Amino acid sequence: MSQFFVIHSENPQKRLIAQAAKVLSDGGVIVYPTDSCYALGCHIGDKAAMDRFRSIRRLDHKHDFTLMCRDLSDIANYARVDNRIYRLLKTLTPGPYTFLLKATREVPRRLQHPKRKTIGLRVPDNSIALALLEALNEPILTTSLILPGDPMPFTDPYEIREILDDQVDLVIDGGYCGYTQTTIVDLSEGQPLVIREGKGDVTLFSG
Repeated sequence: MSQFFVIHSENPQKRLIAQAAKVLSDGGVIVYPTDSCYALGCHIGDKAAMDRFRSIRRLDHKHDFTLMCRDLSDIANYARVDNRIYRLLKTLTPGPYTFLLKATREVPRRLQHPKRKTIGLRVPDNSIALALLEALNEPILTTSLILPGDPMPFTDPYEIREILDDQVDLVIDGGYCGYTQTTIVDLSEGQPLVIREGKGDVTLFSG
């Protein structure tokens, strides 16, 4: 049976955040809130946990995984970022955007797109997610919690626990956080290309 933590959305309890971070560092898979929707999260270096992601969501090997980062310095460690891209990221983070960028050597090859060698990165505007990242002291491998055949992500933590109880180690109830996924912007070739229109404003990339 998965653990279930009710964490305050604005003032996350440090004790519960520390326990959740330990679940991640011990190889667990968690469900946690973000600024777009609930997501699955695991330790960046844990292949077995990543394989559980694939099983839960039935993802193929061409899926672009995302690293949830604390700030721009984290992004710069895991992606190739020139000055122009850095300025753009500084304007749009934290926020509901996922950026596809060329991965650095810090990113395990299994997390990169097999052909394009890209990785998704983002900085969330969510107190619980940011507290988790601070406690873990490294990015969280993440993907939106959408099950096969479902058109939208889950929004009810109690329903999530009921359905995924034997497939995840922890469900964090951080209140309602929406059902719209992030806007995905491909920056790997220099010019911004909107791959998916989501919660983030796409008019910033027009013209």
